[in-house]
Amino acid sequence: MSAESIESTPLAAQMAAFARYLEHERRAAPRTVATYGRDLAALYAFLHAKGAPLDVTQLRVDHLRAFLADLVRRKNGTATIAKKVSALRAFFRFHKRIGSIGDNPAARLRLPKVRKPLPSFLSVDAASAVAEAPSADTATGLRDRAIVELLYGGGLRVSELAGLDLDDVDMARGEVRVMGKGAFERTVPTGSMALGALSDYLNARGQLKPRHSQRVDPAALFLGVHGRRLSVRWIQRLVARYGTLATGREGLHPHMLRHSCATHLLDAGADLRGIQELLGHRSLATTQRYTHVGVDRLREAYARAHPLARRDRGPARGETPPGDDSLAAPPDPTSHRNR
Repeated sequence: MSAESIESTPLAAQMAAFARYLEHERRAAPRTVATYGRDLAALYAFLHAKGAPLDVTQLRVDHLRAFLADLVRRKNGTATIAKKVSALRAFFRFHKRIGSIGDNPAARLRLPKVRKPLPSFLSVDAASAVAEAPSADTATGLRDRAIVELLYGGGLRVSELAGLDLDDVDMARGEVRVMGKGAFERTVPTGSMALGALSDYLNARGQLKPRHSQRVDPAALFLGVHGRRLSVRWIQRLVARYGTLATGREGLHPHMLRHSCATHLLDAGADLRGIQELLGHRSLATTQRYTHVGVDRLREAYARAHPLARRDRGPARGETPPGDDSLAAPPDPTSHRNR
C-alpha cells in the first residue's frame, strides 16, 4: 500500500488526531508520542495485511485480540505486548471520549502481567570509585566528575541532567532545580562532594571553548569541547567508559547510579517518602521496589552466613558470588562522603 493511500484511510486520520491530542493537550514528550505512533503503526500494518477495516468505528475486540495473538506468535515478549495493549487502550479511550465510537473494544483487553526486574545497583565503594575516576587535571575531567557526582549523589535521570541550565544550580543553598517527567519540577539537594565537584567544574567551564566560530551555549550547564550542550547519548557513553575504568564492569548505565543512590539512602535509614521526592517518583509503589532489593539482599546474606541456613541446597536464587562487595556495610549518613 502506498503512502498516499495510507494517509487517505480513516484509521490513519484517526491516528493522526490521537497524536495531536498527545502532543498539544496532554503535552506528552516527543519520545512518548513517537512510541505510541509506532505501536499504532504496527496495528495498522496488521489490519491492512489481514484485509480488516481501517476505521476505528468498525474495529471489534476480535481484531485487537488477533493482533496481540500475532505478536505472541512472532515471539514478542510480555513487556512488549503489555506496551501495545496500553497504546490501544489510550487510543480507543481517546476516540470514545470525543464521540468517534460508542463502545470501546480495547477496554476488554487484558493486560499481561509483567514482572519488573529489581533495580541493579553498585556497592558504595564501586559507586564512589566511578565518581572519582575522572581526572581532576582537565576541564573535561572536572566536568565528568561533576556529572557522575550528580547522577549518583542526587539520583538524577540522565535526561534531567542533560537538560540542566546554569540558572538551575543554586550553589549557596546547595540545590539543583530539575525538570522531571511530565514537566514536573523538583528541587534536589546536593551533598558536599557533588557541590565541590560542581564548583570545580564551573570554575573551569570557560575552558570548554569552541575550536572555530561556534558560540558557547550560554545556558547549558554541561558543555562539550565545541561549546554545545551534552546530549543524553553522550552522557551514557561517558558513564559506561568510567564504569569500565573504575570497576571493570561493562555497560554501566546512568540509571544504575540513580538506583545506587536510592538503595544506599534506604540502607542508611532514609525515609521512603523522602527518597520518592528526591527521585521524582509520582507513585510510592515505584520507590518501594528498593525495599524489595533490601529484602533480597538480607535473604542472600542469611543463606550465606547463618548457621541454620541449608548449606546443601546451593546458592540462593540471585545470590551474589563470594567476594562480591555489593553487601558492603550500609553507609553512615553522617559521614560517608557527606552525600
